[in-house]
Amino acid sequence: MKRRTAALRSFFAPFSVDSMLQLMITKRIGRRQFHFTVQGPNFHEVVAEYDRLSFPDVPACGLCGSDNLDLSSRLAQDKFKYTSVKCLDCRGDVTFGKTQKDDQTYFLRKRENGELDWQAWKKPAEVK
Repeated sequence: MKRRTAALRSFFAPFSVDSMLQLMITKRIGRRQFHFTVQGPNFHEVVAEYDRLSFPDVPACGLCGSDNLDLSSRLAQDKFKYTSVKCLDCRGDVTFGKTQKDDQTYFLRKRENGELDWQAWKKPAEVK
């Protein structure tokens, strides 16, 4: 039990300003690591915040197999915000979704068979 408590203490560090707990999370996207910090007033709330980042690591592009991936974001029609994992080699991407009940919970879109819903890049139509 002491070992488990020590392990939890190494994950959760008190935040000195107002006794908040913090949890550091690392997500691997291709060959890059992204570090996120979630916080809350108690253990339950910190874990609940962690659960809002409910997407798995993404080791490689689902289209070409490259590990040259990055996170990207864009704004469409000045109102729709999109965040995705983008392949820097084939330009394919898989977009994050949000739940209707809680627009702060993010997941990667999947197909019916459970695989990530990678979309190939489409060349924009030429303007005449």
